[in-house]
Amino acid sequence: MAWGKKKGGRKEPLFGLPAALADLRLTAADRIPNAEDKPKKSAKSSAKRKADDSDDEPPRERKAPASRSGAKRRSKSRGGFSLGRLLYWGAVLGLWGVIAVIGVVIYVGAHLPPIQSLEIPKRPPTIQIVGIDGSMLAQRGEMAGANVSLKDLPPYLPKAFIAIEDRRFYSHFGIDPVGILRALVTNVLHRGVSQGGSTLSQQLAKNLFLTQERTMQRKLQEAELAIWLERKHSKNEILELYLNRVYFGSGAYGVEAAAQKYFGKSAKNVTVAEAAMLAGLVKSPSRLAPNRNPEGAEARAQIVLAAMADAKFITEGQAQASIGHPSYNVKPVGAGTVNYVADWIGEVLDDLVGQIDESIKVETTIDPKLQSVAEAAVIDELAAKSVKFNVSQGALVAMTPDGAVRAMVGGRNYSESQYNRAVTAKRQPGSSFKPFVYLTALEQGLTPDTVRQDAPIEVKGWKPENYTHEYFGPVTLTQALAMSLNTVAIRLGLEVGPKNVVRTAHRLGISSRLEPNASIALGTSEVSVVEMVGAYAPFANGGFAVSPHVVTRIKTLGGKLLYMRQPEERNQVIDPRYVGMMNAMMRETLINGTAKKAEIPGWMAAGKTGTSQDYRDAWFVGYTANLVTGVWLGNDDNSPTKKATGGGLPVEVWSRFMRAAHEGVPVAALPNSQANWGPSNLAIVASQVAPPTVPPSAPVNNGGYRPAPTRANVRPEAAPGLDGWLMDRLFGGNR
Repeated sequence: MAWGKKKGGRKEPLFGLPAALADLRLTAADRIPNAEDKPKKSAKSSAKRKADDSDDEPPRERKAPASRSGAKRRSKSRGGFSLGRLLYWGAVLGLWGVIAVIGVVIYVGAHLPPIQSLEIPKRPPTIQIVGIDGSMLAQRGEMAGANVSLKDLPPYLPKAFIAIEDRRFYSHFGIDPVGILRALVTNVLHRGVSQGGSTLSQQLAKNLFLTQERTMQRKLQEAELAIWLERKHSKNEILELYLNRVYFGSGAYGVEAAAQKYFGKSAKNVTVAEAAMLAGLVKSPSRLAPNRNPEGAEARAQIVLAAMADAKFITEGQAQASIGHPSYNVKPVGAGTVNYVADWIGEVLDDLVGQIDESIKVETTIDPKLQSVAEAAVIDELAAKSVKFNVSQGALVAMTPDGAVRAMVGGRNYSESQYNRAVTAKRQPGSSFKPFVYLTALEQGLTPDTVRQDAPIEVKGWKPENYTHEYFGPVTLTQALAMSLNTVAIRLGLEVGPKNVVRTAHRLGISSRLEPNASIALGTSEVSVVEMVGAYAPFANGGFAVSPHVVTRIKTLGGKLLYMRQPEERNQVIDPRYVGMMNAMMRETLINGTAKKAEIPGWMAAGKTGTSQDYRDAWFVGYTANLVTGVWLGNDDNSPTKKATGGGLPVEVWSRFMRAAHEGVPVAALPNSQANWGPSNLAIVASQVAPPTVPPSAPVNNGGYRPAPTRANVRPEAAPGLDGWLMDRLFGGNR
């Protein structure tokens, strides 16, 4: 407590403050004046200040003028600050932008292969398949044609690509900023992607090193690789690489493959119109391929021609003359059923040359003309009668008597089904298997004139019947084979032994598993068409086994020989005598038997029809001294046909093909058809054949069958007129 003074000298007590601080209170004079606190100026005081200013004393600083000047200076300072700051921040942002771009480039580059390891990749190996005349049949792999040099191409071909794809190709460094800007503006105006800015170098980089995905990262990688290509290679080298690698649709890579695919000629020989079409395909190869969209391809070609004229690569006159004259209607090389051949070749290549690591050319035995005839014969006949007979598929194999395949049709439409019914499919051959039974019988001592009984037969509860449900009693083997009598074939099969029949079929060329049972005589074990045709070939070549083949030579595109087929050792699998007998017997099938429609004017032909159970398979295998051809018709699901028999559609297909195949070919007789089984030798053969005996395993309940004496065993003097009777049976009509 402190004491304060009071008016009479008395001190009053003070609470809350020390006595020393009692006099430190703020007065009104100590406060900061506010505008409201300032006294209002009177006119008198103002006049007095003016009078004071006029004295000789130095004038006091005037606040107001100084304040306005400072405001101006601050205003100028703010204006200068804004422009400077704008420039400053612009420089900062630009620097960061450059850093960001560098970072992106480094990031994208980090996801590329090391530059030192980047090499122009080898193209996947291509398999070129050519016919016996050297013409292109088909290609496998990426269907890339041989590399063509830029100097070997007509000048307007590469210029067509430059005109439509990259007008400034020879002036940019791999990326064309002008082109990118133009494309960007065009796309903005069209509100979509209507134009691209990629250079030929960028497109090549994409084709060589990158995928086709549409991402920003891929585009940036493409740009970096394009710049690398430009530093690594010359412009002409890049253009040549581009032309040999770009995709043209329908599986064709490179201008050579595309020219062969669409025009059937080398890229070295294309016209201006064809060059324009090829250049136009690059934009959308799948959509503009002329074999799918000829109108679109032609419209695009006209745009290319206009671009070429605008770039002064061709004249306006050349452009106008080329419009509407491209040869788009050329049939694509390798289309159609020849692809079944190409697939078959692909399956055997590994055995012939091993793994393929470079492009090769495969020379084949296929005759392109015969292949076209075979294709038309199968497809046309099925188109006309498939509904009537409920037949959906067919196959045909034609080969020379030494096994060289000249034509193969594995189905009616390769694009719908690549399943090869000529090689892969195995079906019951029906009665077309019977020649192996009859040959086995001849080799065991019977002759074409041996008589056997055509009558009902039962084998362990199985009662096979003839097709017509008729029985003719005693018949010769020639007559039984020509009329395809089932009961006689079964009796013969049991007589000679099913195992021996199987051995005969395997010896002649059948490789499939065959069941040695009673039904083997009717062709119940499944085989392929190419097997059957190959097994018939010994009848046409004098009795020698053959290996069906289609490849003769394999070379690299550089000409290095990798494989050459060597001549086979001639392995006699049928005695010439029996070849002559079988040919005489199977000739009857075409003259008076089940294949009467199978006639080739001027030619001696033979063969056998076949129909499996429930009409599921219809066959005809026939031959001349020039060609052996087999035809199969049926359904893939093994469903029954509407009574399609071997003597119907298959014979019609066979006849159409064989007549065309023999036009202009010198006529030749079947081997040994006269030399070993002619009229002068009948008595000799008859006198040398012993009567057959019934094996112990012969069936008892066989419809009254007893071994009948063979007329061939009757001495000529005991049977006057035997030669004439035999000749009537063998070369005349059946009774």
